[in-house]
Amino acid sequence: MYNSKITGLGYYVPENIVTNNDLSSIMDTSDEWIQDRTGIKERRWIDPKTDDTTSTMAVKASKIAIDRSGLEKKDIDFIIFATLSPDMYFPGGGVQVQDMLNMSTIGALDVRNQCSGFIYAMSVADQFIKTGMYKNILVIGAENHSGALDKSTRGRGVSVIFGDGAGAAILSRSEVKGKGILSSHLHSEGKHARELMMDGPSTVRWVPEILAENDSEDQSYYPYMNGQLVFKNAITRFSEVIMEGLDLNNLQKEDIDMLIPHQANLRIAQFIQKRFKLSDDKVYNNIMKYGNTTAASVIIALTEAWEQGKIKENDLVVLAAFGSGFTWGSVIIRW
Repeated sequence: MYNSKITGLGYYVPENIVTNNDLSSIMDTSDEWIQDRTGIKERRWIDPKTDDTTSTMAVKASKIAIDRSGLEKKDIDFIIFATLSPDMYFPGGGVQVQDMLNMSTIGALDVRNQCSGFIYAMSVADQFIKTGMYKNILVIGAENHSGALDKSTRGRGVSVIFGDGAGAAILSRSEVKGKGILSSHLHSEGKHARELMMDGPSTVRWVPEILAENDSEDQSYYPYMNGQLVFKNAITRFSEVIMEGLDLNNLQKEDIDMLIPHQANLRIAQFIQKRFKLSDDKVYNNIMKYGNTTAASVIIALTEAWEQGKIKENDLVVLAAFGSGFTWGSVIIRW
């Protein structure tokens, strides 16, 4: 079997910066309240006057990743697009990227695993490459949250958390043993599905039913989160799935050179850092600037860490995420 390695990284975030103080002008909140609970200072929300959408942001990030990989578009064999916020209910964003990049008729797969979406997408790409089916795969995480948030005091517990953005990686075939993706680990626990979800519109409660009810208090089409339960589960599952990856590869906590956790809440990342006894230079967080960008979170953070020289040849890099589903996972990489 082959190995797969990351050969190109790129990200894009909208230019429009929304600070905590900006939010305090439209809802009952404050900079102190938001930072105390999440660690977030600002986030990027798409300006409706621009052409930014989930797919166009994905394309912008993908162009950077492809260029940095040294490949050309014609070298890409497959697209995997992780998002919870596609431009259309269907088809998914993967085919839009294929069209916008003017690629050949390669396959495009969409992954709907929310916060763990990029981890799941990387795992799928890794298996395609290891089995020899594909040679170079474009893996994307992109989200447009701002278009579907309740930007009122009623929705502040969720709306202050999320931001927009996109990241992309090129995963390529390698025959160098012990380098690249060493393993990936995926889990789910569907009994908690309704603790972090958006109920509608859906095929069990479609638009006519919602309109017929004419309920101004209906919040089913806004995201819902049981924050305390999510936090409690996240700190447990993060630790478990990271250790699962280390144990499989006969590695120790001390071997980690860089941990890139999903940027859900700075307090969660800090808790995991403390539990694994990692110094500040071994954990990369950017939630302060971008908020939670869900499927784009890990890839944006990974790209920034690499751009800043925080990831070097032979480093052990651990990616981990937890979110809606509940689903969670990790990817262990020897850079």
